[in-house]
Amino acid sequence: MAWLTGESSSMANARSLNHLIYLYRKAKVLPFKHQCPAPFSTETGEKPVLVRDFIRSALYDPNYGYFSTRSGSVGFLPKSIKFNQLEGRSAYMQYLSDIYKENDIAWFTPVELFKPWYAHAIAEAILRTANLSVPLKIYEIGGGSGTCAKCIMDYMMLNAPAKVYSNMSYISVEISPALARKQLETISEVSSQSQRFGVECRDAADKIGWGKVDHQPCWVIMLEVLDNLPHDLIYAENQTSHWLEVWLEKQHENSSMVESYRPLQDPLIARCVDIINMDIKDRSLGAKAISAAKSVWSKILPRPRRAWIPTGCLKLFDVLHWALPNMSLIASDFSYLPDVKITGDRAPLVSTKRDGRSTDYNNYTDARGDADIFFPTDFWLLERIDHDCADGPNHHTTPSRKMKKRRTIILDTAAFMEEFGLPSKTRTKDGYNPLLEDFRNTKFYLSVPTHNRPKP
Repeated sequence: MAWLTGESSSMANARSLNHLIYLYRKAKVLPFKHQCPAPFSTETGEKPVLVRDFIRSALYDPNYGYFSTRSGSVGFLPKSIKFNQLEGRSAYMQYLSDIYKENDIAWFTPVELFKPWYAHAIAEAILRTANLSVPLKIYEIGGGSGTCAKCIMDYMMLNAPAKVYSNMSYISVEISPALARKQLETISEVSSQSQRFGVECRDAADKIGWGKVDHQPCWVIMLEVLDNLPHDLIYAENQTSHWLEVWLEKQHENSSMVESYRPLQDPLIARCVDIINMDIKDRSLGAKAISAAKSVWSKILPRPRRAWIPTGCLKLFDVLHWALPNMSLIASDFSYLPDVKITGDRAPLVSTKRDGRSTDYNNYTDARGDADIFFPTDFWLLERIDHDCADGPNHHTTPSRKMKKRRTIILDTAAFMEEFGLPSKTRTKDGYNPLLEDFRNTKFYLSVPTHNRPKP
């Protein structure tokens, strides 16, 4: 790591890789719960809206949103699971079934199930790469029950130089007042941690909430945040036609939502498309050949194209890079989702759970506050968004700067845990390790500023 120093029904067939994907879904409020740019409810809205606003409303509308009406408090385990005392996978699955029944909760987060080891690996990654000559400051976006914060501060107290712990601060940016209170309760178990911990109950994607720009080095942690951020949908008639924005409007005769298509005009969508480079702008010989081939095939076998683009992520990263230009970042999320029924590149899984059974939807517009909508993270695209936002909003109109402002690396969860954690702590008697084996469709993204950044 020297670079750093410079349960869904359709998932049954994919259980070998993904049998805990729903088991580990969080009941966590994320940074977009209440603040929709255009007021819209999935039940009462009449004006056409962009897909991202429909998704935001379907998930976070205070009256009809899935997380507002379906999710209780985040699952909290009073004690850690002793994996070394379990015989194997069957015993582990039975243990999980029992604790779900005992706690009457829909989901436990990975940081909760694997505490303290999951958070300790993150703490070790920070400790190895942080500039310890300045006070350590950590922000966590969507801090859940406060378990990650407590375990990281525990680790620093026991393993970091005394001055690092004594001078550190940990800030949770949490929009849910109920979760903010739970985090304070969790941290209060250790008096010295209460002095170093604070909760800012606000929307992390709201620029105003960050106040002035803070140029000091800091760390930002985002665990399972990216998957529930609103996305937009774009459409093209065939392989060579231009992309169009997808809007939704209600049909009065049956109250169903129907799509309409408009030329790209929304700035966030247009910028995201530009980052992805979907429109072929590179006129190299290779690009021309590919374009010509696509043109031929579009005439022989014309077919529409649909792509989901992470505009919510772009908005959040814009704000973070503006507010914390010298931040280092650790994010973890799903890299792919199996058996997705929704069409389009990077399409979401839309699922609801009733009477203990899960059902996947074929159409995202069927989610009217009764279903979770979550997306895979394209980590290659995440990296491009990160670099673009680090360059600032005006870099497209200013002379190109060849130097990169970020050093980044993408690691499978198993690789991250083997590098920074203690995998032996989550291994059962027969060698089965749920932390390494059940998260093959998840990755960690690490991003740190380079030494080439201009001084403020």
